Amino acid sequence: MTRFIDLSHNIDAGMVTYRGLPAPIICDFLSHAGSDGLYEAGTSFAIQRLDMVGNTGTYLDSPFHRYPDGTDLAGLALAQLADLPALVIAAPSAAGVAIDADAVAGLDVGGRAVLFHSGWDRHWRTDAYFNDHPFLTAAAAAALVTGGAALVGIDSHNIDDTRGDARPVHTILLGAGIPICEHMTNLAALPAAGARFHAVPPKFVGVGTFAVRAFAIIG
Repeated sequence: MTRFIDLSHNIDAGMVTYRGLPAPIICDFLSHAGSDGLYEAGTSFAIQRLDMVGNTGTYLDSPFHRYPDGTDLAGLALAQLADLPALVIAAPSAAGVAIDADAVAGLDVGGRAVLFHSGWDRHWRTDAYFNDHPFLTAAAAAALVTGGAALVGIDSHNIDDTRGDARPVHTILLGAGIPICEHMTNLAALPAAGARFHAVPPKFVGVGTFAVRAFAIIG
């Protein structure tokens, strides 16, 4: 049996993904009621207008998010984003917020979507989500680059420690051309290995980050 596992949060009007960034505005450009008279009787359409920053919901960072000359979303190859073998690493938040290089020591991360399951998604849409969240260390990021990871994801507020201004994990991973998927959810539904991971954003030119419908296929 093939199973599809959704790894993305819903995006609702007014929700806050990251403090300091505007919440999405979702409204009708054309409503079903408003389209009356534009088409034959009994036929209506709705077209929504969306106003939101790329860092909304579950999203993917391309190198352009960090580097002015980095690859944007349109430049990413589908092979970097879809049908990747997933490696899920348990990193429970109760064990501490910093996820260090020992979490990947001895693991084959080459060509894989390496997904860190901290369980922090349980705080989504609460004040607790933004503070003292799990993150990777620079050493962990360097180990992932050395091991040849294809993509790195986490079910936390940020893959970096946001208690300071430095962002070494974004710098290291995106500098190596490795996309990052943040604000994931439902990683508990995946096995440690054996799933195929997908997180493809729209093909925007000149955009570094945008929401994705991240999911995995098992079987």
